[in-house]
Amino acid sequence: MTSADPIALTAAPGVDATTLTAAFQATASARADRPALIAFGEDRSLTWREYADAVERLAGGLADLGVGHGDTVAVMLPNSPEFHIVDTAALHLGAIPFSIYLTSAPEQIAYLFGNADNTVVVAQQKFLDVIARTDAPALRHVVVVDPDADLPETVGSARVHSLDAVSTRRPDGFDFAATWRSVRPEHVATLIYTSGTTGDPKGVELTHANLMFVMHTCNQRFPFAGDGAAISYLPTAHAADRVFSHYLATVTGWPITTVGDAAQVFAAVAQARPAWFLGVPRIWEKLRAALLARFNAAPDEARVATLAAIDDATRAVRSVQLREPVPADLADRVAADEESVFAPLRAQLGLDRVALLMTGAAPIAPAVHEFFLALGLPLQEGFGMSETGALGFTNLPTDIRVGKVGVAQPGTEAMVAPDGELLLRGAHVMRGYRKDPVRTAEAVDAEGWLHTGDIAVIDDDGWVAIVDRKKELIINAAGKNMSPVNIESRLKSADPLIGQACVVGDRRPFNVALLVLDPDAARTFAAAHDRDVATLVDDPALIARVDEAVAAANSQLSRIEQIKAYRLLDEEWLPDSEELTPTMKLKRRGVATKYAAIIDEIYDTTTR
Repeated sequence: MTSADPIALTAAPGVDATTLTAAFQATASARADRPALIAFGEDRSLTWREYADAVERLAGGLADLGVGHGDTVAVMLPNSPEFHIVDTAALHLGAIPFSIYLTSAPEQIAYLFGNADNTVVVAQQKFLDVIARTDAPALRHVVVVDPDADLPETVGSARVHSLDAVSTRRPDGFDFAATWRSVRPEHVATLIYTSGTTGDPKGVELTHANLMFVMHTCNQRFPFAGDGAAISYLPTAHAADRVFSHYLATVTGWPITTVGDAAQVFAAVAQARPAWFLGVPRIWEKLRAALLARFNAAPDEARVATLAAIDDATRAVRSVQLREPVPADLADRVAADEESVFAPLRAQLGLDRVALLMTGAAPIAPAVHEFFLALGLPLQEGFGMSETGALGFTNLPTDIRVGKVGVAQPGTEAMVAPDGELLLRGAHVMRGYRKDPVRTAEAVDAEGWLHTGDIAVIDDDGWVAIVDRKKELIINAAGKNMSPVNIESRLKSADPLIGQACVVGDRRPFNVALLVLDPDAARTFAAAHDRDVATLVDDPALIARVDEAVAAANSQLSRIEQIKAYRLLDEEWLPDSEELTPTMKLKRRGVATKYAAIIDEIYDTTTR
């Protein structure tokens, strides 16, 4: 049996370590000649030996720049092999690397730098301009990763260095092995700055112990395979990307395919065939819309057969969800379609060997979730926060329940407070918010319970359903409490054309909505109807279809929850904008402010 034989691979060589640095060294030793980092769309990759060598060289260089235990290192890099090398090198010094959303404005970056106190930032050359416009008096060094870049000597008061040059430096007496071995479980491993829908970001301090606990409990519930693969495409400032690609590979030795352009993620998935893959609901909504458009564009015979297969499989999924037996004739048809339709489709998508397929960060519409279950993909919803290392509750591979975020991970306790707020406790709960004892005390009480800010219901079997954010519940003029997320979910699942929805109704007599077209679905509609996509929001055929979708959504809602009027906006809501956070969560306050005049106009012209 050769070392290249997947069966010969020891699953998760680093999972028994107590720190990420020890895990990395164990993994690099066990997987030395196997792929570690693969840049999608580029002809470059590194083995674990090459990865470890690059980490050691850069750690010496960063130490020569003055980075040591407890110091922070800012990272402004896209998903790339360089991110993993830089982050891991900093970890080996006992330092605290943290990532910045690449769309951040100078004022936002200045706030993070002021909170983190970093003297070093590692960035691509194209970010030198925004760094130059950032008020960062403590910044001393800017390290640029681009090879052969023509660099200025300084940016502001900071000296500029190339990554290659820094990697050749090493202070006298620097002992790499002794340095990384001095890292302890209680030391902070990273800062995750919450994107937040309101207020300044909070710097979540996660320790090595926090993150290794997440890895240990993942392995208990979803045992790591020896020959898996991971994808890195979400922003590295997002806890989910760090946990489900960076730290996951650190303990498992799985190769990470880095995707610099998130629009190419499913092309990368098809190539890498990951064992684990996580997407936010918007990713799944867009994939569903793309697949439905493809199925509907197929020749008549194939289109009818595929849509009939999906319809049958969806009916079977709903029977399973209701804990009812699937009728024998339906089960036979679904089994036949599995071989002819669904298995080939999963292989084509690159999801034919996926063991853990998760959706998180926000609620997923039931219709979207059912669609992927019908395709035979084990998509399961989970719940986590930056404050818990991105994990807290998951569905089970053998028991996936639509509308539930699952049961508590091993070692996690959960309960609902008297006001309905979900509380959780475990070894993954953060050390605290950096320099913010007041908000830390508000979030984690004296008994160690993290107050999530989410209203939830826990059933008798321990399954958790999230109702809404505590501060986002709509309380209408009559005092009725409603979940806007539930209403928005119905709207978005009613038709792929509806890409974004924001429901308004707090302290109002009835609910209205702002709707935004999904750009991909809009282009498909325009092409099919010979319309100009630029004027689509005024097209009678499209308006009629959106009317039907809103009516369909309303039919699934109580009278008080229903949308009485809506406005279709002629624009797209993008991540890290007035409307959406970088992780595509709705900024209700931002939407309410930006569209205040339109909202008032809708109410003024609508009779109840």
